[in-house]
Amino acid sequence: MGVFALTDVIVVGGGPTGLLLAAELRLAGADPLVLEAADGALRRTRSLGLRGLNGRTVQSLRLRGLTDRLAEVQAELFEMLAFDAKSEDPTREMVRLLAENRAKGHFSGLPLIEDAADPEDPSAQFVLQQHVLERLLADWSAELGVRIRAGCPVVDVRPEDGGVRAVLADGSSVRAAYLVGCDGGRSTVRKRAGIAFPGTEATMTGRTAVAQLADPGAITSALHGPRGLLSLSMVPGEIATIEFDGGPADRDEPVTAEEMAASISRVSGTEVTITELTAAIRYSDNTRQAETYRRGPVLLAGDAAHVHSPIGGQGLNLGLQDAMNLGWKLGLVVRGLAPESLLDSYTAERHPVGERVLRNTRAQVALLRPGAQVAALREVLRETLTIPAAKRHFIEMANGIDIDYAPNAAHPLVGRFAPRLEQTDADPLLAEGGGVLLDLLGCKEIRDIGAGHADRVRVVGAACPSQPELAAVLLRPDGYVAWAASDAELTGLPEALADWFGPARNGLSR
Repeated sequence: MGVFALTDVIVVGGGPTGLLLAAELRLAGADPLVLEAADGALRRTRSLGLRGLNGRTVQSLRLRGLTDRLAEVQAELFEMLAFDAKSEDPTREMVRLLAENRAKGHFSGLPLIEDAADPEDPSAQFVLQQHVLERLLADWSAELGVRIRAGCPVVDVRPEDGGVRAVLADGSSVRAAYLVGCDGGRSTVRKRAGIAFPGTEATMTGRTAVAQLADPGAITSALHGPRGLLSLSMVPGEIATIEFDGGPADRDEPVTAEEMAASISRVSGTEVTITELTAAIRYSDNTRQAETYRRGPVLLAGDAAHVHSPIGGQGLNLGLQDAMNLGWKLGLVVRGLAPESLLDSYTAERHPVGERVLRNTRAQVALLRPGAQVAALREVLRETLTIPAAKRHFIEMANGIDIDYAPNAAHPLVGRFAPRLEQTDADPLLAEGGGVLLDLLGCKEIRDIGAGHADRVRVVGAACPSQPELAAVLLRPDGYVAWAASDAELTGLPEALADWFGPARNGLSR
């Protein structure tokens, strides 16, 4: 069969992680090709439940100028839900708190609510349905010129001299310098690359469905009983159960109305009949992480690199942050502007973040188990969350605000997301996906040092009112601080530029 022309990077999987990664690669000047197994440019099946974009993901998408689009689709969602601000229904109350920007997620169902909205709070969230997010990211990718080939399932991955080949189900293949598997928890890319996926087996079965009951009044509220949990979504008609039964026997079998009704009855103790099942999914707490996120020219992102229970809603955000971390690095490498060793920082930075999310999702599942001892533990944690510092700790963990890629750095800002800045230049700092060297002193030396990387890093005048002692800050394209100085001493700046953006050049890149 035929071989498609060489491209820079093959992205296997057109879900949110793959689409964001492809867009980031395009911003970095690379030529990505997305291969999506499903027919159609998007996987257009109706997504169940709502997805929360946590604080760090919202900050990241704000860098690219996407928050206006997010706000628009969220407003449409809230209008669809048509909540009553005076209603005592807990699901409607949560929508109201989200609309007020006071809801910051939850930990094992224990809500993380701020007493008052703070417009400067980095943990501000957005809520939307996953298929809506995919459409938004697909539209943005198309605007940037990303190519997406639908109906192209990848069945094999073969590293070869100078690159890697993706073999498709029809026998054709595509060759590229690098390939990134964003193809989910059962990733073909990960398996064919021989990357181990250690972890723990499932202990629970979760089911979520859009279901119409013969007696709509039979189930009117959530419950946490001796057989498991039942919850009602903010989306009308959605109902969910969790049973601690050792995990589903066969996740590939479609969920039937009879199976969903039986689960509802077991958990609630109320016999129900489902007259219509529009959509349903089954999931577990199978928890695993790839031993490395890179093997040669093959890399992993999103669920291909880590899977865990969806309790807490962190999986989508974890994958999107993988894409933000990897895209600019891989773009610099494939363009020959930075050494391949830059890619080693991807696993070094993202693997510990994934480990921490796996740990806290395991803890959240444990806190949902039936039993008097767990119920007592939940009450103790509920009391703990009334302590402001403790609540803030959980909010920052749930929203990725506590991520520190360089905990032992000489300057406390290095490895952390950039603080709030006031620009003296009008253009958005990182909308174009390049690096930025912030000159907070109006210093000619800063601009002279940055000139050697003018094709990858802009020098921008700025001020940081919260930290007036800052002299200069080097921002990576993902918004994290690569280098900072609190006085006019610029020691280490040339080295930091070279480490993160490759050697200085006199001419412009392609």
